[in-house]
Order: sequence, then structure tokens, then C-alpha cells
Amino acid sequence: MKKVIVLGAGMVGRAMAIDLAKKYEVYSADISEENLQKLIPHGIKTIQTDLSNGEKIKELIADKDLVIGAVPGFMGFETLKTIIECEKNCSDISFFNEDAFLLNDLAVKNDITIVTDVGVAPGMDNIILGYHNKRMQVEEFICLVGGLPQQRIWPYEYKAPFSPIDVLEEYIRPARYVKDGKIVIKEALTEPELMNFEGVGTLEAFNSDGLRSLIKTMPHIPNMIERTLRYPGHIELMRVLRETGFFSKEEIDVKGNKIKPIDVTGKLLFPKWKLGDEEHEFTVMRVIVKGKEKNKDVTYTYDLLDKYDTTTKTSSMARTTGYTCTAAAVLILENKFTRKGISTPEYLGEDENNFRDVLKYLEERKIYYKIFVS
Repeated sequence: MKKVIVLGAGMVGRAMAIDLAKKYEVYSADISEENLQKLIPHGIKTIQTDLSNGEKIKELIADKDLVIGAVPGFMGFETLKTIIECEKNCSDISFFNEDAFLLNDLAVKNDITIVTDVGVAPGMDNIILGYHNKRMQVEEFICLVGGLPQQRIWPYEYKAPFSPIDVLEEYIRPARYVKDGKIVIKEALTEPELMNFEGVGTLEAFNSDGLRSLIKTMPHIPNMIERTLRYPGHIELMRVLRETGFFSKEEIDVKGNKIKPIDVTGKLLFPKWKLGDEEHEFTVMRVIVKGKEKNKDVTYTYDLLDKYDTTTKTSSMARTTGYTCTAAAVLILENKFTRKGISTPEYLGEDENNFRDVLKYLEERKIYYKIFVS
């Protein structure tokens, strides 16, 4: 039986470990004993350790067939570099800020397969675009996505289904999109737009930096944008906090102490944003691919509305993000995706068999993408 280790036992990391344990010998490593305890009933071997220590990671993964990267974004790049140095294949959802392609030469040299950013978005939206890009002349790509609590609680009407610090990064990092073949850079949280989604109601879309690798790998597509969805009102609150300086990383002096405002903001916000283990939430996503196929105008629309699984007590964001990552991991383990070096999910989606396998894998876990063609 092949051995897989999941680095990180947060909400998504746990879901992936449990999912893979049905077929493989799975290990989970994290600094939090509380997180690891939740995995023991599932027959998963747990290791409490500091994953910021590269030497410890090397020891952990030495005899493993594949590594799943599920550490917070600020640790992701160095963790992946260590994995590559150890010549281990990897499926990664740490969503770090650095350019993963900087590690491509090392991964190619070590003859290993790495898939990064393989969550729901970025991730599944890239897979969808990669598939259609090989079969049509794409002229426009739009992704609208959000993970939200079922219950709207004042004042934020939001809970973080993954690392809250990564959420704040979305609100700080300039948003890039492509319009008429040119890269446009806007502040995050800008150009709000009210939109209606069946089964959810009215949500507010705003600019975020979700295109990531697509800007580099799909330069021929003239129009591409990714926008994040929240309940109406959340954006304005976040903009007020940001403009006041609460998200600043520059130290300020407070009674003789040097502090970063974002550290204080995080301490105050995160308890209010913590998603309960059994709190109901949902993921909503719409992916639109427009262009010409066989000399005809065509639009493909993929709609997703996934909710908290009351049977397995797994959050929707953990399911939609984690199971896309484990689907990619299985393709690597079964030698169905063997491209060497750094691959972003659009490469995985190019092959029709892999594309169909991912959709089937998700459907088996009751994650359904409704597909409309016009």
C-alpha cells in the first residue's frame, strides 16, 4: 500500500487525510495536538511536529510515496522547496505568494511531479479552463467564488473556512486581471457588484488576485478575471479597516512597544471569524469560458453550490478545496498525470481523461458542477 503524508491538519488538511485513508496508508503532521486528535479515529497515523523546520519535514517524508502540502501560505514556498529537494511528488494547496515556477528547474532536475494551487479556486477553475483552452479559442474567462457561513451574523457576516491570515492577504494584495490583452492592477475589494445566485440570493463580488498562474500560462486569452463573493456589506467594512491602517504590516509605536497593526487586527478578528467544527456553511462558484469552438461562438458555464456535509461533518470549503487536491494526488499516484516539474492545475485539465476523472472523483463525493452550454 502506498504511503501518503499530509503536511498540515487544519480543516482542509484533515478532510484530505480522511479522504485518502480509504485507499492509502496516510500520515498527518501538524503542530496542533488538538487537530491531530480528530484524525486518530480514522486510522490515520499522526505526528506532532513543527513544520516550519525543514529538517523535520525531510525526516517525515523520507519513505513516503507522495506529499500533500496544506500548510499556511507564509510557510508554503519553503515547504514545497524542501519536498522537491527530497525528490517527492506533491499535490499542494498552501497558496503561497511566491512564484512556484521558480522551483520548476529543480523539480525537473529531480524528475518529480508537482501540482500547486490545486484547490477549488485557484484549482478547479484552472482545470476547467485548461480543458477548454485545448479545445477552443478562449476569448474570456470569468471566475466568481466564495465560501460563506449559512448564518449571517453581524457585523462581518463571514467566517474563515481556511487560514484567516490568508483571507487578510486577499484583502491586501493588489488584484490583477486581464482586459483586452493587458494586465490591469486594482486594489483588492474594489469594483463591487451585486449578483444573484440561485439557492443563495444576492452576493457582492469584488476584485481579488485569484488568477495567479493563469496570467503567465494563458497569455493568449484577452480577458480573464477572478472575483471573490461575500454577503453585501462585508466589503465596505473591510475597506474601512484597511484604509484606517488595521491591515498594515509596518510597525507602529504604542506606548513604547513596536507592533504591526495587522497582528492586532488578526488577534481581534480571528476569534470572531473562526468557523465552528460543525457550523453550516457553503461554497458557491461560477466559472464562465467564452470563445469560438469549431468556428461558432460558445459559452460554457460551470455552477457549483456545495454545502456542509452533515453526515461526515465536513465543511464545504474543506470538501471542495481538499477533494480537488486529493483527486490530483490520486492521478499522480496512479501515474495518470506524470508531467515533470511544476504544474499548475490548468496543465492537469488539458488531458480529457484526467479532466473527466477529476469531475467523477468529486461527484463520488457529492460535489456537483452543473454545466450549461450556450
